[in-house]
Amino acid sequence: MILEIIIIAIYSTSLALIFMYALAQLNLLLNYLSAHKKDTHLPPLDISKENELPTVTIQLPVYNEMYVMDRLLENIATMTYPKHKLEIQVLDDSTDETVETTRAHVEKLKATGLDITHITRTDRSGYKAGALKAGLEIAKGEFIAIFDADFLPESDWLLRTLPYFKDRNIGVVQTRWGHINREYSLLTRIQAFALDAHFTLEQVGRNSKGHFINFNGTAGVWRKVCILDAGNWEGDTLTEDLDLSYRAQLKNWKFKYLEDVETPAELPVVISAARSQQFRWNKGGAENFRKMVWKVLKSDNISGKTKLHGVLHLLNSTMFLNVFIVAVLSIPMLYIKNEYAHLKPYFYVMSFFVVSSVIFFICYWFMYKNIYGGGVKNFIKYIGMFFTFFTVAMGFSLHNSIAVLEGHAGKRSEFVRTPKFNIGNLKNGWKDNKYIKKNISINVIFEGILTLYFAFGMYSAFVVGDQGGDFGLFPFHLMLFLGFGYVFVKSVTSKA
Repeated sequence: MILEIIIIAIYSTSLALIFMYALAQLNLLLNYLSAHKKDTHLPPLDISKENELPTVTIQLPVYNEMYVMDRLLENIATMTYPKHKLEIQVLDDSTDETVETTRAHVEKLKATGLDITHITRTDRSGYKAGALKAGLEIAKGEFIAIFDADFLPESDWLLRTLPYFKDRNIGVVQTRWGHINREYSLLTRIQAFALDAHFTLEQVGRNSKGHFINFNGTAGVWRKVCILDAGNWEGDTLTEDLDLSYRAQLKNWKFKYLEDVETPAELPVVISAARSQQFRWNKGGAENFRKMVWKVLKSDNISGKTKLHGVLHLLNSTMFLNVFIVAVLSIPMLYIKNEYAHLKPYFYVMSFFVVSSVIFFICYWFMYKNIYGGGVKNFIKYIGMFFTFFTVAMGFSLHNSIAVLEGHAGKRSEFVRTPKFNIGNLKNGWKDNKYIKKNISINVIFEGILTLYFAFGMYSAFVVGDQGGDFGLFPFHLMLFLGFGYVFVKSVTSKA
């Protein structure tokens, strides 16, 4: 009986945490809808008034980017800004032949009058954070724009983002990510769906009420003195962007998020690349929770509501752990429920998961409608997309939970870059990409076992109890079976 009580307690706690997170998302939705009623847009800078324009440094942190390097450099070279006030730093930590090809391309662009430098280091200490810090030491710009290798900003990007720095308290302007290969495959559509929720509902919802948001590592611009005042880049977490963002906001710097400025980028098209990215983001989130949570809670200059949203923001990745716990314990809970009649009142807590799912469904609909439009046809498409996303997200929960546990435990690991492909449709091949990981993680085997485990959960619905079964959790177990099955099969076959 003690074991059953422990299972119920752990299960209920995880459900309660998920429910709390869902309520926070609902609050962000209300903030988001309220923010859309206000027009806070500023007109672009006037390029003809060169004397009034600040000096800007664009940093391009890259590492072994054979497939997208030329595209990146050619795109950045089209940026509309006075050449004598624009510096471009190619922060190249590459260890392959791209070092020489990039150097040659940089020299070619330099010959056109562009102020562009190719900066290399003898080691990758600090990884991306280390490269950004090294470049900052010699940067000429008052403002520092950062783009990862797969991002393609529009030529007027600087003219649309820099006006917001007229407020001297603004330390960062972040733009919304777009997805150039959104429709490439089911995997890219799911990733786009998740990122769209973050870049609409969450970023706007937090920013509009003055709560902490994060620079997303790319497609944003910093005030240089803000970086220095906050303590500069640090490489002790896998998400250096989240780390510096919180340190800056704790120093009273304001962030400005621009939903209307879209910066297109490429989504990972093969599941091994998506797994690598997810692992880094989720482990880094947990690492930053360890590093920043007490600083947030002890801060005297932020409100209680901002502290609450900050804590939940830092716990974002930990929600995967709670989902995984609920998933694994749901089958023992099914048997406990039907074995011990006197415990049935405790099982009302199961309704928390249904209510949480409904809240997420409502919140994400507003995000989806904002991008695709409303109407019955789009709503039907949304229903399919939401449950597909939810299913596959649960299939990633073991992988992401391991990342979260490592982050909370303080286990250090290498910054593993996400392979880029320069790919737009299924006619483009990716199998010859030299950066794809060929080995299969042991975690994939456990995902296969969990697929069978949740098949057993579906079978259990027919045999538990003495009333002809219990099908309350059957849809949940079906989604888990499909989610883990999808992740397992795709990981083994390495298909996009």
